[in-house]
Amino acid sequence: MAVKLRLKRMGAKKKPTYRIVATDSRRPRDGKYIELIGTYAPLNEDSVKINEEVALKWLNNGAIPTDTVKNLFSKAGIIKKYTESKNKKDK
Repeated sequence: MAVKLRLKRMGAKKKPTYRIVATDSRRPRDGKYIELIGTYAPLNEDSVKINEEVALKWLNNGAIPTDTVKNLFSKAGIIKKYTESKNKKDK
Protein backbone atom coordinates (compact mmCIF):
# COMPACT_ATOMS: atom_id res chain seq x y z
CA MET A 1 0.00 0.00 0.00
CA ALA A 2 1.48 3.33 -1.07
CA VAL A 3 0.75 6.00 1.51
CA LYS A 4 0.69 9.64 0.46
CA LEU A 5 0.55 12.81 2.50
CA ARG A 6 -1.84 15.11 0.69
CA LEU A 7 -4.54 17.76 1.03
CA LYS A 8 -8.22 16.93 1.49
CA ARG A 9 -10.47 19.82 0.49
CA MET A 10 -13.03 21.05 3.00
CA GLY A 11 -15.01 24.26 3.42
CA ALA A 12 -17.59 26.07 1.33
CA LYS A 13 -17.56 27.00 -2.31
CA LYS A 14 -14.84 29.59 -3.01
CA LYS A 15 -13.76 29.45 0.66
CA PRO A 16 -11.51 26.41 0.80
CA THR A 17 -9.81 24.94 3.83
CA TYR A 18 -7.74 21.82 3.63
CA ARG A 19 -6.82 18.95 5.92
CA ILE A 20 -3.36 17.48 5.59
CA VAL A 21 -3.92 13.73 5.74
CA ALA A 22 -2.14 10.42 5.31
CA THR A 23 -4.08 8.28 2.87
CA ASP A 24 -3.76 5.38 0.46
CA SER A 25 -2.74 6.77 -2.93
CA ARG A 26 -5.53 4.86 -4.69
CA ARG A 27 -8.31 6.58 -2.73
CA PRO A 28 -10.15 9.66 -4.07
CA ARG A 29 -8.98 13.12 -3.02
CA ASP A 30 -11.80 13.69 -0.54
CA GLY A 31 -12.21 10.04 0.45
CA LYS A 32 -11.46 8.17 3.64
CA TYR A 33 -8.03 8.79 5.17
CA ILE A 34 -5.79 6.95 7.61
CA GLU A 35 -4.74 9.82 9.89
CA LEU A 36 -5.15 13.58 10.17
CA ILE A 37 -1.84 15.46 10.27
CA GLY A 38 -2.90 19.10 10.21
CA THR A 39 -4.92 21.86 8.59
CA TYR A 40 -4.25 24.58 6.03
CA ALA A 41 -6.42 27.64 5.38
CA PRO A 42 -5.01 29.65 2.45
CA LEU A 43 -7.51 32.52 2.77
CA ASN A 44 -6.76 33.17 6.46
CA GLU A 45 -3.26 34.58 5.95
CA ASP A 46 -1.96 31.11 5.10
CA SER A 47 -2.66 29.68 8.53
CA VAL A 48 -1.07 26.25 8.80
CA LYS A 49 -1.33 23.94 11.81
CA ILE A 50 0.70 20.75 11.59
CA ASN A 51 1.20 18.05 14.20
CA GLU A 52 4.95 17.69 13.80
CA GLU A 53 5.28 14.34 15.57
CA VAL A 54 2.68 12.68 13.37
CA ALA A 55 4.17 14.18 10.20
CA LEU A 56 7.66 12.91 11.07
CA LYS A 57 6.24 9.48 11.94
CA TRP A 58 4.67 9.15 8.49
CA LEU A 59 7.76 10.46 6.70
CA ASN A 60 9.95 7.97 8.58
CA ASN A 61 7.54 5.17 7.62
CA GLY A 62 8.00 5.99 3.94
CA ALA A 63 4.94 8.10 3.13
CA ILE A 64 5.38 10.32 0.08
CA PRO A 65 4.22 13.95 0.39
CA THR A 66 2.70 15.76 -2.59
CA ASP A 67 4.45 18.89 -3.84
CA THR A 68 2.13 21.25 -1.96
CA VAL A 69 2.41 19.32 1.30
CA LYS A 70 6.18 19.17 0.92
CA ASN A 71 6.25 22.98 0.54
CA LEU A 72 4.09 23.40 3.66
CA PHE A 73 6.33 21.02 5.60
CA SER A 74 9.49 22.84 4.50
CA LYS A 75 8.04 26.20 5.60
CA ALA A 76 7.28 24.64 8.99
CA GLY A 77 10.80 23.15 9.23
CA ILE A 78 9.63 19.54 9.23
CA ILE A 79 11.55 18.50 6.11
CA LYS A 80 14.77 19.85 7.65
CA LYS A 81 14.24 17.80 10.82
CA TYR A 82 13.43 14.74 8.73
CA THR A 83 16.62 14.99 6.67
CA GLU A 84 18.71 15.60 9.80
CA SER A 85 17.27 12.52 11.50
CA LYS A 86 17.79 10.48 8.35
CA ASN A 87 21.43 11.60 8.09
CA LYS A 88 21.93 10.77 11.77
CA LYS A 89 20.72 7.19 11.17
CA ASP A 90 23.13 6.76 8.25
CA LYS A 91 26.18 7.62 10.38
